[in-house]
Amino acid sequence: MEQRGHLHPLTQIIYTAHQFFKKQGFIVAEGPEIESEHYNFDALNIPADHPARAMQDTFWLKPIEKRKVLRTHTTSVDPRYLETHEPPFRIITPGRVFRNEATDATHEAQFYQIDGLVVGEDVHMGNLKWMLEEFYRTIFGPDIEFRWRRSFFSFVEPGVELDIKWGGKWLEVVGAGMLHPNVFTSTGRSASRRTKKWRGLAFGTGLDRLAMIKYGINDIRLFYSDDARFLKQF
Repeated sequence: MEQRGHLHPLTQIIYTAHQFFKKQGFIVAEGPEIESEHYNFDALNIPADHPARAMQDTFWLKPIEKRKVLRTHTTSVDPRYLETHEPPFRIITPGRVFRNEATDATHEAQFYQIDGLVVGEDVHMGNLKWMLEEFYRTIFGPDIEFRWRRSFFSFVEPGVELDIKWGGKWLEVVGAGMLHPNVFTSTGRSASRRTKKWRGLAFGTGLDRLAMIKYGINDIRLFYSDDARFLKQF
């Protein structure tokens, strides 16, 4: 009997995200997994003495004098793109990221994220709210409940987090907000040709977490195993 392959659950989530954001006018941007300290931290308003660096357990690469890291978030693509592309634009940046932390059922040293960045002259929080709620309805169904909370991320102001209600519990799924002016300044994109400042919105979500919620997977390590019994379920 012919054996057919299966799409990995992470691949399914990535495909869904690609299709949704493509319809909203986004293009895919990419960046290096071995990243500089500048793009991973400094250009995102996270200087060396900022407490937010302690939140990201970083793999620093030798020689340490070159200040190279395994990127801790795909948000590092945002300042790279801002430097080299004239706004307005809309990008998503799916990819693998790395954190130097112990592995258990809910934590891995590597996992997948997707970040989004929209830069234009008339961008506002209402755009962000509509877009993200529609995205999560696409993944989890039209009847999903949402809860927005104020939060802090160095590269946005104001910052928010979005929770969904799943299985009777509130679960955090994305951090987002309006792009911080310091990020524009670090990339030389402070004003448009009409002397109005650009406005941006940014968001980032863990794809592993979305797949775990959607498919009822209770151990993140299964994504990176070669257990055919696991993959055949999808």
